[in-house]
Amino acid sequence: MKELMRTNDAVLISFVSTLLSEADIDFMVADTNMSVMEGSLGVLPRRVLVAEDEMNKARRILEEAGVGDAIKDAGTS
Repeated sequence: MKELMRTNDAVLISFVSTLLSEADIDFMVADTNMSVMEGSLGVLPRRVLVAEDEMNKARRILEEAGVGDAIKDAGTS
């Protein structure tokens, strides 16, 4: 799986999760349990990971939904 986006915005993660689920794209949200370590402050970003073969489809869906600016640049690791 590859990182599609990273954010600490819980609303954005919920929206993206709904979009990906409705498009039948397999994904996972990593680092959700880090809030226990950080004290539930929400300062540590969560990562949305998508299967590599569905990355282009996922990017397109997020762009069409108006949240394309949240997508991780392909050139970054």
